Amino acid sequence: MKIIKIFSLIIAVIFSFTACNEYLDVVPDDVATIDHAFEDHTQARKYLNTCYSFLPAKSNMWSNPALLGSDEFWIPEAQYNQSFTGTPQAIVRGLQTSVSPIANLWESGLFIGIRQCNVFMEKIDLVPNMDDSEKVRMKAEVRVLKSYYHYLLLRQYGPIPIIASNIEVGAEPEDIKFERQPVAKVFDYVTAEIDSSISYLPSQIQNRSEELGRITKSVALGMKARIHLLQASPLFNGNDDYSDFVDNNGNAYFPAYDKEKWKLAMESCEAAINEAHNANHGLFEYSSLATNYNDTVLTLATLRRRVTERWNDEVVWGDSKNAGFTHNLQRWSQANLGDRVAAVVSGLGVTFNIVQEYYTANGLPTSEDKTWDASQEMVYKEIEDTDRYYLEPKESIPGLHFGREPRFYADLGFDRSAWHWQGVTNVEAPNYIKCRAGEKSGKNTIWEYNVTGYFPKKVCHPDGTFNSAGNYSTTTYAFPRIRLADLYLGYAEAINEYEGPGTKAYEYLDYVRQRAGIPGVIDSYTNYSNNPSKPTTQDGLREIIHQERLNELSFETRRYWDLRRWKKAESYLSKKAYGWNAEVTPKDDYYTLRVVGERNYTRRDYLWPIRDYVLTVNTNLIQNPGWE
Repeated sequence: MKIIKIFSLIIAVIFSFTACNEYLDVVPDDVATIDHAFEDHTQARKYLNTCYSFLPAKSNMWSNPALLGSDEFWIPEAQYNQSFTGTPQAIVRGLQTSVSPIANLWESGLFIGIRQCNVFMEKIDLVPNMDDSEKVRMKAEVRVLKSYYHYLLLRQYGPIPIIASNIEVGAEPEDIKFERQPVAKVFDYVTAEIDSSISYLPSQIQNRSEELGRITKSVALGMKARIHLLQASPLFNGNDDYSDFVDNNGNAYFPAYDKEKWKLAMESCEAAINEAHNANHGLFEYSSLATNYNDTVLTLATLRRRVTERWNDEVVWGDSKNAGFTHNLQRWSQANLGDRVAAVVSGLGVTFNIVQEYYTANGLPTSEDKTWDASQEMVYKEIEDTDRYYLEPKESIPGLHFGREPRFYADLGFDRSAWHWQGVTNVEAPNYIKCRAGEKSGKNTIWEYNVTGYFPKKVCHPDGTFNSAGNYSTTTYAFPRIRLADLYLGYAEAINEYEGPGTKAYEYLDYVRQRAGIPGVIDSYTNYSNNPSKPTTQDGLREIIHQERLNELSFETRRYWDLRRWKKAESYLSKKAYGWNAEVTPKDDYYTLRVVGERNYTRRDYLWPIRDYVLTVNTNLIQNPGWE
């Protein structure tokens, strides 16, 4: 155990980790852990799982800044004060500090994960009686994992140290005080690690019962595409805000603008898509033998399940080890359809700001659809029977809830809207939620309720049910890390940035739009827009693609990182959060917009602060701008 303790001390000196070092639980305490881990193939596979174990949980509300730290959600103030003051919601409230950073990925264990990957690479060839092909595959996976861990740190902090190999025992103190490297060097390192691994990875997972979630060619290439998109985007490509951000020798951490970075992104997205298609990945389409599933119902079923259907063909890479967090996310997102309020929390409210961004049925923002009458948005309209798949007939609600795109009804739950398939087999008689105070889905406690009036139905698996006692049972799923629609939209974005508008960009944009039940982009703008030429210009198409990503990938933790890389976060994440007046019951009072929360996201928040104490331990590290 002496070697392990020395290595742990080195890591602590470099990064001031406070996490427990009992990360490898495969042997008794009196056995040399690392040596034992590679004495046979069974233990080596356990060590591979350890390398995977450092992947952050995508659906963890308490740690993932892209959930509560974005502008998509708001929670009741009493709930925040009770449980969420140290969570990412505090970041968007302007409460981030360098004394005790929130969502502190620098010290969360990723550097330990990188070290574990390095140990694996050093030791795996020593395992006896293990097939060489398996060793080669496992080494390729671990190299990609190590690349991904560096990328997650790079995305959040900008320049980071590169830990290509572990430090030798007995190294001098100054030799282990790593410096942050220019972002260009880090990008080159992580993509090179992926490139060196691609050919050794399988195209598909054959043993699905045991290996779903492991890295394939599609995963690695999708990861590379995402990395190149980040590298080409304004946050990292020619960002003048960091022109004076230099290392101890005066060398710039951030590069000048280079358009060719968009070509790399374009090529990487194309390669990822081609490999995904080769591995039989495709946009999810729901199929049913039920005769009462008409086109409207089938479209809604497809959109409801495109994220939550377990390992559907669209999911290129899913979070297979954190089912408990998707269970919790669903409890927080689900509208109460049972008789017991305690069955669900329902505290994750989608802000009205997000609701406004969904398109009309013509596939356009409401402000750009010449058929949309903005003066009728807040005028009550009675729901006709023809709208029963979306809304509750004979009730009356504001006009803004009529005539919207199918994703509006599939992704969102709101007052008097349909919530299909929650234990309902007859699609002609869906559940309808009632969200005013005192009603089943409305405020019934002082803190477990939806403060905005909109539920993120998209992240709730349609097969979740309320039983006769009112208890809620979730169906867990692998929250997507990469799905094909994301790659399609990234490809369209990169094409437009490098080549400008054209057939290829429209094609991949339209794959996503048409699956969503709306017209192609040219058709929408030609026939219904007050600005029909918008998609024919680079600036116009850029705005359209950005909006399409925000709509299609809502609530999947992509919006937050996209707003950052586009340098739009400072604008979007500083707007007030709005919602309906969930505190009251009368319809006229309920449908009154109010401010439910204040946000304060500033320029310095684009890059995370390194904790002040870490800088005292490693004096070679330089703090990020705005946190000095």
